[in-house]
Amino acid sequence: MNDLSLNWRPNFGTVYTWYAMDKFGRISQMVNNGWGDIPHSVLAINNVEFLLNSLTEYFWGESRTFHSTTEDKQGEFMIDLYDYWLTGRHTLNRQHLREKLIYNYGLHDETTKPSQDIHVVTHKGLFIYHAVEGTTEGEDYPVGYEKPTKMGDYFRYLVPTAYCSIEDIPFELRGVIAVSTTIDFTVDRLLENSNINIFFKNPQ
Repeated sequence: MNDLSLNWRPNFGTVYTWYAMDKFGRISQMVNNGWGDIPHSVLAINNVEFLLNSLTEYFWGESRTFHSTTEDKQGEFMIDLYDYWLTGRHTLNRQHLREKLIYNYGLHDETTKPSQDIHVVTHKGLFIYHAVEGTTEGEDYPVGYEKPTKMGDYFRYLVPTAYCSIEDIPFELRGVIAVSTTIDFTVDRLLENSNINIFFKNPQ
């Protein structure tokens, strides 16, 4: 069942992941956490949910159709902002979160496969943005960001040290990536949900 279309609206329930490219060609994974909007330019694509799932499988190394021909980025990850609702209310600071990610995701042990989030950042070079979630406005916010935020706003969660580019992605899947001519993922830490269709007007 393909639920994504121009009639789709954010709501509590299914979490969708879409992908974006900034004005310098860097790629980010955008996790809507139920409340983040998806650009109309992406929603208008025929069979968009299948294509997004295919792109996710490609980045995770689970695709049976598309196999990476690019070198492992062999990068590191940095934590920028993080979700209060899931971590901050448990008094987990950035250093503790990093230690937890490294331990839980096996980066201390080369025989252990890291989580998909850490994998796509360190090996594939993706940024990761998460949308502010919660059950009521103000219950959740990105820790480390000083200005007010609203549910659905996308905040920069994980930052790579080596970057993915459009050339790293199979040609057949590039058209589902939303493109911005104004956003710079190395600078812009928060993307207001209300402006998502201004930031990302056209797919690749």
